[in-house]
Amino acid sequence: MSTATTSDKLPDVPPVNNWRTTDQDEINRRRVRAAKEPMQIRNLTPEHPVFSNFSVASASGQTYHVELRSLTPLVSACTCVDFRVNGLGTCKHVESVLRGLRSDPLALGLAEEWGSARMDLVPDTATGRLMVERNLNLLPSALRGLFDVTGLALPEYSEQEILTAFEKAGRPALRVSQEVAAWNAQRQRNDERVRRRRDYEQQVRSGRYPAQETKLPLLPYQREGMLHLAFTERAMLADEMGLGKTAQAVAAASLLHRMGHVQRVLVIAPASLKAEWEEQVRLFTDLTYLPVFGDRAARKAAYERPAFFTLTNYEQVVRDTTLINAVLKPDCVILDEAQRIKNWDTQTAQAVKKLQSRYAFVLTGTPLENRIDEIYSLMSMLDPQVLGPLFRFNRDFYVLNANGRPEGYKNLQLLRERIQPFLLRRRKADVEKELPDRTDRTVFVAMEPEQRARYAAHEERVARLVAQARARSLSKPESDRLQRELSMMRMLCDTPYILDEACRVCPKLDEVQNVLESALSTPGVKVLVFSEWERMLQLVQARCGQMGVSTAWHTGAVPQQRRRQEIQRFKNEAACRVFLSTDTGGLGLNLQQASVVINCDLPWNPARLEQRVARAWRKHQMRSVTVVNLVTEDSIEARMIETLARKRVLMGGVLDGDAALDEQPIGTGRQAFLRQLVSMVPVPPQASRAVALPSAEALRAVDPELGFAAVLVERLGDALWLCESCRPTSQSRPVLWLVADGDLLSVAACAERVRTDWFGAVDARQVPVLEVVGRAAHEAVTRLLARGVLARAGGETRLLYSRAGGLTQPRLAPESGKAQAQMLRREALLAYRRARQSIAALAFDAAREPLEQAVLLLARAYALHHGLGQPESVRQALADGFSVLWGDARPVLGELLEEGGSPVTVSRALMPKFGV
Repeated sequence: MSTATTSDKLPDVPPVNNWRTTDQDEINRRRVRAAKEPMQIRNLTPEHPVFSNFSVASASGQTYHVELRSLTPLVSACTCVDFRVNGLGTCKHVESVLRGLRSDPLALGLAEEWGSARMDLVPDTATGRLMVERNLNLLPSALRGLFDVTGLALPEYSEQEILTAFEKAGRPALRVSQEVAAWNAQRQRNDERVRRRRDYEQQVRSGRYPAQETKLPLLPYQREGMLHLAFTERAMLADEMGLGKTAQAVAAASLLHRMGHVQRVLVIAPASLKAEWEEQVRLFTDLTYLPVFGDRAARKAAYERPAFFTLTNYEQVVRDTTLINAVLKPDCVILDEAQRIKNWDTQTAQAVKKLQSRYAFVLTGTPLENRIDEIYSLMSMLDPQVLGPLFRFNRDFYVLNANGRPEGYKNLQLLRERIQPFLLRRRKADVEKELPDRTDRTVFVAMEPEQRARYAAHEERVARLVAQARARSLSKPESDRLQRELSMMRMLCDTPYILDEACRVCPKLDEVQNVLESALSTPGVKVLVFSEWERMLQLVQARCGQMGVSTAWHTGAVPQQRRRQEIQRFKNEAACRVFLSTDTGGLGLNLQQASVVINCDLPWNPARLEQRVARAWRKHQMRSVTVVNLVTEDSIEARMIETLARKRVLMGGVLDGDAALDEQPIGTGRQAFLRQLVSMVPVPPQASRAVALPSAEALRAVDPELGFAAVLVERLGDALWLCESCRPTSQSRPVLWLVADGDLLSVAACAERVRTDWFGAVDARQVPVLEVVGRAAHEAVTRLLARGVLARAGGETRLLYSRAGGLTQPRLAPESGKAQAQMLRREALLAYRRARQSIAALAFDAAREPLEQAVLLLARAYALHHGLGQPESVRQALADGFSVLWGDARPVLGELLEEGGSPVTVSRALMPKFGV
């Protein structure tokens, strides 16, 4: 229980990225919010100045009701969701009321000392009965016979009899808690659910209700799903893709309509699936439906029309939440592909959870894709009390390190038990007698030499970036470049054509043709071909054209109406035998006309892969299904298979109870990302041993031309192909030769701005001249030089950067140990500044790595200056040989080696080293 506080001083709270909080920390968070957020408070029964009921209007316009029953300990109630869920006994609205009461310290002090003289009738959740909370001896004699000596209502009296007796007593000191009405309503709903299901089954047995609720009969497992949705009221159906979740939801809504409990249903689905919902509603029921399109006025008109099913998409609901609650007033909300709200803090998730309805059906084949907090978000849509507040969820199911960051999962079986009453999930293996056979085949494809060369260039860049990331945190441009390079490696596993229209090398294309020739030799067989990239599908489409095979085209760039036409053409035209689709076609579509699925590439997520396959391997499929996964050997694709398997284990453990999984380690932040990268893109030994290239700023003093190239790489990215420094003997100023792709005028303008900023303080006679040319011109000059038609003017030419090899190593003169040490110290200062910025933002965990880097770089500079061996770790940097460098700060810096060490203390100890 929380205890009311009379202090105006705001309590300290942990940083938001520290998940290891206590209940008191969470109470303090709410006290801080109460102090900072303006609220209008009104005492609804002024004759009771303290132990009363209050209305609290927040800045958002919402009004909540707070009830105070005791101050020591604090016993209160509030109608907000946070109070109902958090289990703390308080919330920011309660704390705001308490702050207001402190304006009369005398009255508050007396209330704390003497307590409440009221007799509060409250629900007792342990026994499921009403009870008088205190002052039982003050009860009127007419009421005493209703309760035992502990204040608990006697079982022979109903709740209604007790409430009526309290009302008749008419004593001001008697109060029925505001919690009683909600508690009683929930009890009635629970009883009603059981009774309604029993009544429905009796009506079916008697013949008053039909045995099949839909025009097309449901399979036995589908009928079970219908009943689960209808009579759990707020429920999740998480069947694997292809088992007919849409039909089960339509049937459940139809059943509730028959029983008179549901008149209006709001369906929320991805925009591309609205047409699929129209088709399914027509197929299974005669109930009316209306898809919503147009501007706000058109959408409002649609919400006002009395269709049974109102079909919307998520983007519309984000804009129309208030309008839907006020105008449509749905009895039931159906979320299709509900993984769209898996991230609890997104605008979409928050908007959807504001919708008001008694019934809610959450449909998703992938309730857990990457992290267990995705399940938390979905369950909070159904009943936020099941998994509690996020801080308790984190405590219950995450292993947290000393800094409050997650490093593993725990209690996964307990998590499964908590969600089990709301979740129904069947795998295709559970109902395989009702589904055709499925054969999965992985075909490994070798790269062509040209393709391998291009792939190797990107792999080398990733290796360099990973080596840098091991030594220091990557900058935002470097992180973005790493993501681009990884994506380009995956693209090249398909074909260089995705990145370069001039190169149509594609070994996978021959394998696609082999599969198509084999499959299409059987009359009536149709094929789905998936790729993440349209350009890959363009090559497949062209090859199909050469084979005389008609195709349908379905990508995100195709307008919705055209997509509908392409889907119908594939379903209905016998000549259209191949459906080409990006992952927009992997969601929700029924394409069981196809029995062969070709995946030209593997998505990162196993659920997305299954989404593709489930378009064909689903109910009403009449043929065996063959799945062919094309994987480029010795590549990032081949290594992704292990990552996909690991994610499948987590999903199976939480949802299906596979393998008695109860714990699973996870990586945290940067370390996990690096570990995953190294598993998929092995870093060559020479790259892992190399000292990471310093930042551009650190190069300014020792190798300004290379620093200039580093800045250009950050600004231009892949537009920069080559950067060379030339020092012709015929002129004193160096020439920087830039080879670029794309708009050369834009590249030249950018390079000129960088040159002005970078060399602004240099003698004008030493500022390099810029020459910007395209790749074609550069290759022509290179050919002419090779043939002797042109000759270099003499002097030195130095490669600074190439897209294939990245930045070269800094140029340091033989006697430049001092200069290199200076560069290392400059790099250490930059790392120290990053750490200070993290500390200022209260991101203490994020400050640890740059602090470690600063210590290591300072030690390496010291080692260069004194002829010592280069330290390879922080532990070596703090060894006895460096005791002179660190002096009295050495024991404090040793905290970096301790898991619970304070980055703030270490930062202070380093201040003198940087003159701060």
